[in-house]
Amino acid sequence: MGVSLVGTVVKPLHREGPKFVAIFAAVALVLWLIWTPLGLIGLGLTVWCYYFFRDPDRTVPMDEGLIVSPADGVVSLIEPAVPPAELGLGEAPLIRISVFMSVFNCHVNRAPVAGEVTAIAYRPGKFLSAELDKASEENERNGIVLTMADGTKLGVVQIAGLVARRILCEVDQGALLDRGARFGIIRFGSRLDVYLPQGTAPRVAIGQTMVAGETVLAVLGDAVPATARTE
Repeated sequence: MGVSLVGTVVKPLHREGPKFVAIFAAVALVLWLIWTPLGLIGLGLTVWCYYFFRDPDRTVPMDEGLIVSPADGVVSLIEPAVPPAELGLGEAPLIRISVFMSVFNCHVNRAPVAGEVTAIAYRPGKFLSAELDKASEENERNGIVLTMADGTKLGVVQIAGLVARRILCEVDQGALLDRGARFGIIRFGSRLDVYLPQGTAPRVAIGQTMVAGETVLAVLGDAVPATARTE
């Protein structure tokens, strides 16, 4: 039971995390020396920083044709939209599912499908609130295209938010990713857009809570009996 409790509270950190936790802890110590109540606030912020960069394992569903959420958070938009031109997915509108990540969500991003990274495109931009519809067009973003074994393409775009100032894409063009594999992180507070392949219907609703690598966004073709894998 003790081990289970520790595992519930203590989570592994993304590689970006330790340096920020150390900075927050150092500031908290200085504040503590100045005035204890300030130190307590600093301690709380240090704990928040630790949990922001948490990188827990996820159990990835293995049914054929599943498209899973690339991010923890809440579905903020589901609508037809033309994909960003730099992704090369054409000019026809595709169903776009937007997952908004608050500063309290885990921010490690995961591949919605298994496939090859056939395009990576970064575009500078504004830092509007990631909850706004126009953030998809105007905010700083980094998009990748995953090409599945049958040639079907899916686009996923990391979008900076109001307080997010750093998008990290940790894969290169040509990389082969499993469904649910980690591919990047955004700090702090942001959004992920998924452009579903033509004709694919979403299986989520606005306001629904997402778990990266686990929650099913949509299904391509017929499903087979479920199994699971831990990443």
